[in-house]
Amino acid sequence: MEPGTFLFEAWTARFALARGLWAMVTTSTISIFLATVAGILLGVALTYGWWPLRLLVRLYVDFMRGMPLLVLILFTYYGLAIFKINVPPFWAGIIALSAFATSHVAENLRGAVQSVPAGQMEAAKAIGLNFPKRLYYVIIPQAVRRMLPPWVNTCLEIVKGTTLLSVIGVVELLLASQQVIARNYMVIDFYLLACGIYLVVNFCIAQLGALLERRFSYIRY
Repeated sequence: MEPGTFLFEAWTARFALARGLWAMVTTSTISIFLATVAGILLGVALTYGWWPLRLLVRLYVDFMRGMPLLVLILFTYYGLAIFKINVPPFWAGIIALSAFATSHVAENLRGAVQSVPAGQMEAAKAIGLNFPKRLYYVIIPQAVRRMLPPWVNTCLEIVKGTTLLSVIGVVELLLASQQVIARNYMVIDFYLLACGIYLVVNFCIAQLGALLERRFSYIRY
């Protein structure tokens, strides 16, 4: 590899790009996990909760779904500082991504739960299952199968949304690529490299989602 070529510059910047990729993967993974857990809980509350709770959750879901992700990221990092709450950029990004994705997961689960035939709940009640067991053994498994496609879409949006974390100083893949470009001026080459990495990551997520859909399609309730 000759100095000044793309391969040479890419090899020289391999550790910087790897750290950026790792930041993108970790923020996405943690955010998706937190959003999935919180979204399921809020989705159940949105469907079966006491009406004041449903109202609060509905306000949260509609507010978060209507707010641009960039604004949410900026508010989490800069806005909370007004209230003397200083959050490191990495965790501010995770909080913003998780809060944004939670609203989408909650709405997806609500729609999935309401699409389950009402007779399923009545049948579970008839065999003596209490409400938590009816949800756990009957309703949620069927709802999860229905919400998998939009959940995968949410995961893809979160991965792409990590590029916005650069505005608060998180050195994810895009910012790492920009820093490399500032040293060697190979704009097209390294942006194409970053684009290819994002495509590979999202393709793997999409294929994993398709695998889960096929797995759940064999389950009959």
